[in-house]
Amino acid sequence: MSDIFQEVDEEVRREQLRKMWERHGKYIIAACVLVVAAVGGWRYYEWQEAKKAGETGARFEVAANLLNEGKTKEAEEAFAKIAAEGTSSYRMLARFREAGELARRDAKAAVAIYDQLAADKSHGTVLQDLAAVRAGTLLVDTAPYGDIRQRLEPLAAQDRAFRHTARSMLAFSAWRASDVTAMRRWTEMILADPETPPGTRGQIQMLLALSDSDKKS
Repeated sequence: MSDIFQEVDEEVRREQLRKMWERHGKYIIAACVLVVAAVGGWRYYEWQEAKKAGETGARFEVAANLLNEGKTKEAEEAFAKIAAEGTSSYRMLARFREAGELARRDAKAAVAIYDQLAADKSHGTVLQDLAAVRAGTLLVDTAPYGDIRQRLEPLAAQDRAFRHTARSMLAFSAWRASDVTAMRRWTEMILADPETPPGTRGQIQMLLALSDSDKKS
């Protein structure tokens, strides 16, 4: 008797599946086709990106070799082209190299590139801070303390990767501006931080010695 009921149940299920297929079969097929197409498209995209990254990497190496050979102008042009056309990671690296080379002869243009890199959140905080620090390095000898402070004070916070460099540049800029209060603020922060590198600590101690010498004279 139980076998009869089992057969009936199976027949009912088969009938339900048949009706469901008749009603929704074309949608199921379409969904499967879309999934296969999407996977295939993604794999093709990944292959294209890998190919492009390899080509860009080769171009980056050529540009670096030009730089090592002293062909500065050609290297700058090569890095600029990579920055415009390469994959995202190589575009960022090329922009840093381009700015680094430009800094030798056109600090203003280099600062403009570093500012663009510092403003691009897609690079992440560490690389943004690195760009801001490099721009500050180019400006610290000439820009007003207010400008340097606006650029670098956020980078001097305890949780920022380049806080030691930012603080030392802020201290130097304040010293140039004869702003004793600001200089004292940054030098004390540097000397009180147990993680301050010995080189930075030594530079600040020399700056304090220069400051004391200025007062005596």
